[in-house]
Amino acid sequence: MGADSGPDAPPSVPWKKVLYERQPYPDNYVDCRFLEELRRNIRVRQYRYWAVVREAGLVAQQVSCVAVFLTLWFYMHRGDLGPSVLLWASLLCSLLGYGLYEALGGSIRERTRMADLQSAAIFLAFTFGFSPVLKTLTESVSTDTVYAMSALMLLAHLVSFPYTQPSPSGSLSLNAALFGSVCLASRLPGALHTFAMLSCALLVFALWPCLLHRLRDRAEWSFPSATALVCVVGVGGLASFWPEGAFLLFLALLILTLACPLLLVHLQRHKDNIHGPWDEAEISEDLSRFLS
Repeated sequence: MGADSGPDAPPSVPWKKVLYERQPYPDNYVDCRFLEELRRNIRVRQYRYWAVVREAGLVAQQVSCVAVFLTLWFYMHRGDLGPSVLLWASLLCSLLGYGLYEALGGSIRERTRMADLQSAAIFLAFTFGFSPVLKTLTESVSTDTVYAMSALMLLAHLVSFPYTQPSPSGSLSLNAALFGSVCLASRLPGALHTFAMLSCALLVFALWPCLLHRLRDRAEWSFPSATALVCVVGVGGLASFWPEGAFLLFLALLILTLACPLLLVHLQRHKDNIHGPWDEAEISEDLSRFLS
């Protein structure tokens, strides 16, 4: 940094922070006013603990959704849950969820009910028709490999899930969940079991996030209750056949919903972002007229 006084001081010509004007100063000259514009933490967001806990509940309930799906698959694989029972339960939950979604949507609709019905009919028809093919899709693959692929795909679903905007689900997240569901469904006894499992997967991984997002936007008071209910069902379902796994899931949910938000709020006080004249210029003017 240059000096403003002394025997080697530059001429007494006012220094200007410009590039297009020739000045009697070296190129790397900086006067003593350079750090006067230093600002610290001007854009740091101050988080409230319970607000962060509320948002972290979205991550916890998505983990619990995977646990619920695995519980249903386990009981179908063991023969304790019939495909017809799961299909009727899925149909009932779909109708109730669709009615609640419509009730919370108000008068503004992006799609007609006929379009929704056509989409559901096309999916069910194609899934039912290809169920025998999906049932035999992994016959030449070992069971351990199928389980490893399913675990990897469900983990990818959790990592890539768009938690900030869970409606509609991200393409990568949804595709990973459906691929893992197909792998698991191919190990079920019959084609009807496969169809029921894939229908349940669509309900859990595609439709439920849309309803949850609508609850968060239109009925905020019900969002914590819905996430807590999903977490309880996930832990309870896992505890019915794997108590140790349910205990680990319970600890993971506690860490996600209580410990991680506390750590985030605690670390906020240690942020030290500096801003000054060395920052890149930020254009605040609306330039959209130049893009049209």
